[in-house]
Amino acid sequence: MRLITRRGLALLGASTLSLSSHAADAPPIKPGLWQVRSERAVDGVKAPPMAAQMNNLPPEVRKQMEAMMKQKGVDMSGGSGDIKLCLSKESLDQNQWLAQKNGDANCKTEIKSRSGSRWTWHSSCIDPKSETDGEAVFNSPESYTMKVATIMTMKGETKTMNMTNTSTWLGANCGDLKPISAKTLNAPPGNKSAK
Repeated sequence: MRLITRRGLALLGASTLSLSSHAADAPPIKPGLWQVRSERAVDGVKAPPMAAQMNNLPPEVRKQMEAMMKQKGVDMSGGSGDIKLCLSKESLDQNQWLAQKNGDANCKTEIKSRSGSRWTWHSSCIDPKSETDGEAVFNSPESYTMKVATIMTMKGETKTMNMTNTSTWLGANCGDLKPISAKTLNAPPGNKSAK
């Protein structure tokens, strides 16, 4: 279970790398509950959404994974492959919508361009070794699309991953889903201090 968790979070992180920024540079989207639909390909071959892969887990393991991810602000329980994220105003101000720590020593991110409707960036990470080019297009305060192209080396094997995340605002109320934060998302399983 831990291997699935770490690999899943690594892939999620690779698709949503951090942009170090200040509150004045928060994305032009609304806080609240967001639904994210992902399409990805690894080495040119279409891959199932990460959330949908949980359907292949034994029921008790799947339930534990869903509960752990929900504590981190990610609801993967829909079964369709879509995920839901709760983004508070603070999450957006700190760019936690990108699901990574700002200022992570493992990664260096260079902003290529930033306008009111489009951000582009390049990130280099040490572990796992990767190079990522990303683009976020903000269609409206209730809709954005993020595309990333990552070349990643893990255990001596190089993989190319392309991912497109289409995000839709569902409403201001997140229900029982906690806002996503780098502190909880990057905490290892069972780390009570991150709550």
